[in-house]
Amino acid sequence: MTPGHRRAVVIGAGLAGMLAAAVLSDAVDEVVVLDRDDLPEGPEHRRGLPQGRHAHLLMAGGLAAMEELMPGGSIRQRLLAAGAREIPLGHGMVALTPEGWLRRWRHDGPKMLSCTRALLDWTVRSTVLAHTGAGIRKVQAVGLAGDARRVRGVRVATAAGEEELAADLVVDASGRGSRVVTWLRELGITGVRERTVDAGLVNATRLYRTPAGAEQFPLTMVQSDPYASRPGRSGMVLPIEGDRWMVSLAGSRGGEPPSDPEGFLRYALGLPSPIVGRLVSGAEPLTDVYVSRSTSNIRRYLERLPHWPEGFVALGDAVATYNPAYGQGMSVAAFHARLLHEELRRCGPDGPGLARRVQRGAARPVDTAWTAAVGQDVWYPDTRGARPGLADRLATSYSRRLTRAATGSYRAAAALWDVTSMRTGPERLLRPDTLLTVLNGPLLPPLSGPPLTAAERKIVEELDRTGG
Repeated sequence: MTPGHRRAVVIGAGLAGMLAAAVLSDAVDEVVVLDRDDLPEGPEHRRGLPQGRHAHLLMAGGLAAMEELMPGGSIRQRLLAAGAREIPLGHGMVALTPEGWLRRWRHDGPKMLSCTRALLDWTVRSTVLAHTGAGIRKVQAVGLAGDARRVRGVRVATAAGEEELAADLVVDASGRGSRVVTWLRELGITGVRERTVDAGLVNATRLYRTPAGAEQFPLTMVQSDPYASRPGRSGMVLPIEGDRWMVSLAGSRGGEPPSDPEGFLRYALGLPSPIVGRLVSGAEPLTDVYVSRSTSNIRRYLERLPHWPEGFVALGDAVATYNPAYGQGMSVAAFHARLLHEELRRCGPDGPGLARRVQRGAARPVDTAWTAAVGQDVWYPDTRGARPGLADRLATSYSRRLTRAATGSYRAAAALWDVTSMRTGPERLLRPDTLLTVLNGPLLPPLSGPPLTAAERKIVEELDRTGG
């Protein structure tokens, strides 16, 4: 690099990496994004995303963070124009929870976006490349350059061996497979605590053509029950772009969904409510069943290291990954990029202690997501890496009472939406008005079945090929 020319290198061209690149492009002269994959030129699946073919919901909190960071206008509008669906939690969703059916209210509530991960990643990547000077290089990062005091670049693989790509700031956004612990050890930084909690969840997903007349059918889900002392099973029908339904089934260890079409349908019909199976039994399948097992919760406690090198941060799934059933990873990546943006704006890329502040700050949204995911996964039989403790029992008792109240109380439902959509932190649940609402419980009697309109019930009956 020439003197005075500041370069940032981002490892990974996924969602976290491209959001980081968007932020960095305002702070340095050059942003280079490294990725070992051949990146598609449109919204197509790529090998480096093990969960890429399965259901993804962009929560309201994560979308709001992206809207702040993305160049060239609203990412929400771009996604909607490409066919993504906007789903209001208040009335656009039919959901069976472990505590009963949630009601549908007149109020919208927070809204989430539903689309394939391929569309989301491609929309973000193409927008960043079109509106910033960031560029992507197909190459594999094999390590960091520098020492324990400062990272000065990235070592990349070449035909001749290795070369060093100098940088003033390096961001590891390489995802679930990050080698950040090894790379730090090579610099002389050891002692990273890691933790894995694995419920053995398996995802199985198949795409269907949206049946004629069912274009506005609500997102439909049967949630898993972690508290029943048996393997958890769940399923959802997710409207996505291209007039398609994405049907995702999931089961924890011992209750995994099968990969053959007949078994897939039987599994859906065998859920605590057969509504997912009834819907898809008469829909036209467009793909085979895709199965994935990369679902464990993994955390690297980087923020606890006594020393952290200048010029290096790890963001997104490189810090922690969560059971994808809870839909948190994309929003946490957006929160991390927003934190990086705030620190860069406050002190610039050369500010002393920038990297350490970002790394410590990144732990806050990770704490929230990790607690929510692990707090449920510990209850499944045969979960590896953790068992419920006293704190888990107290938190679970309260969250179950909240969910039960939400089945018949709009105030309780609104509190639940605010937290699950990641618009607010868990402190929302401890406000006096929320505590009183939970204490009062549901104000309406439990529903005996899914809260469908007459037109929606007719669609289910017309699609049902099972005699249900």
